[in-house]
Amino acid sequence: MRKPVIAGNWKMYKTIGEAVAFVEKLKPSVERAEHCEVVVGPPFTALRAVADAARGSKIAVAAQDLHWNKQGAHTGNVSPSMLLDAGCTHVIIGHSERRHDHGETDHQVNLKLKAALAAGLVPIVCVGETLEEREAGATDRVLERQFLGGFAGLTPSEFSRIIIAYEPVWAIGTGRTATPEMAAASHAVLRKLASKEFGEGNAAALRILYGGSVKAENIGKLMAQEEIDGALVGGASLDADSFLAIVNYPRN
Repeated sequence: MRKPVIAGNWKMYKTIGEAVAFVEKLKPSVERAEHCEVVVGPPFTALRAVADAARGSKIAVAAQDLHWNKQGAHTGNVSPSMLLDAGCTHVIIGHSERRHDHGETDHQVNLKLKAALAAGLVPIVCVGETLEEREAGATDRVLERQFLGGFAGLTPSEFSRIIIAYEPVWAIGTGRTATPEMAAASHAVLRKLASKEFGEGNAAALRILYGGSVKAENIGKLMAQEEIDGALVGGASLDADSFLAIVNYPRN
């Protein structure tokens, strides 16, 4: 049985004070959430403060990116050990905004993923197609390219420690959401690739989250799909009440 994950990606929002206040408001209610794991992804500046505020609770902390080198002349970047030192347990890798805004490639995603695993972090690796690729019928080919490039060289044991987030680029921050059926179909493609490359057992255990304009109004229908194992939430994760409503999605 795959335990769902509800993760909030705060992107470039929240000061340290705002981030801590969010966690303090969220903690009491999350303590009753046994059905899923809860992760928040603050900006780098707030990681330590959020980790301190979340200590002893069921809230895990993710960074939004990392560099693959342990140290060096990489202005503006942070290493895996720095994230561990700040209290992170998870890290988001390969988000479409990193790919688009910073030209991040599948090869760089692969380097970051291996560095995260070597450091003991749990990677949440993002994949997904653009609107043009979706309309051209290329979704499956794009997912295969990102999967094979991003996960190249991993052992089955290493692969078993990752989480994938399927985020169709055209649905991120646009208010447009892939239908539950569309999302589930793409998740099935990813699980088939996982089975072929890393074995049926790893594929069956792989948690694949959906991301793209997730909100309280649609999380129930998304989570009703057998292939969907949680959500990577953007804008709706910035408000504690909104995020909590997603964490406490309707369940049968």
